[in-house]
Amino acid sequence: MTHGNLPLFYTFHFYFFGIAAVIAASLFVTRKSPVAAAMWLVTTMFSLAAMYVLLDAQFIGAIQVLVYAGAIMVVFLFVIMLLNLGQASEVADARGRGWKLVAGAVGIALLAQMFALTRGYVQPSIPPGYLARQIEYRGVIAPIAGPLFHEYLLAFEVTSVLLLAAIVGAVVLGKRRTVLDAG
Repeated sequence: MTHGNLPLFYTFHFYFFGIAAVIAASLFVTRKSPVAAAMWLVTTMFSLAAMYVLLDAQFIGAIQVLVYAGAIMVVFLFVIMLLNLGQASEVADARGRGWKLVAGAVGIALLAQMFALTRGYVQPSIPPGYLARQIEYRGVIAPIAGPLFHEYLLAFEVTSVLLLAAIVGAVVLGKRRTVLDAG
């Protein structure tokens, strides 16, 4: 491959993985089987990790695979199996057509909002060599860990508590089902 084709290579693969992530995310939210939905979510996470690598953020890509596609998905699958939600017939969508119309309207409203927000967006320019100098000066992890544990600490902790509450809720639902089945 010549150096002149390099930007085309990255552009093609960025859009390829972006489209793959959108398709996998769409399949994730439309599956009735929670196990199949979880597998489509893993595909989405891998596509996002590939996009991070193409954007020269290898550390974020590796964390995406290790934390989200690995650890979080293991927890999701554990909760799915704990609740015994493996059969699609048991988890059939009980909502009527009205809820589907509401969900579609909310989706269109969110897309319109994203379009309105990004219409006047101007890409900030980073001076040439800035990232290389920052990595040489501070290392690879410090530019990520610094804001995460300073400016975004509250959001990081709230996310942790939210995941913990979801797991506790799943365990409580699982226990309630076994108590109701036994009684």
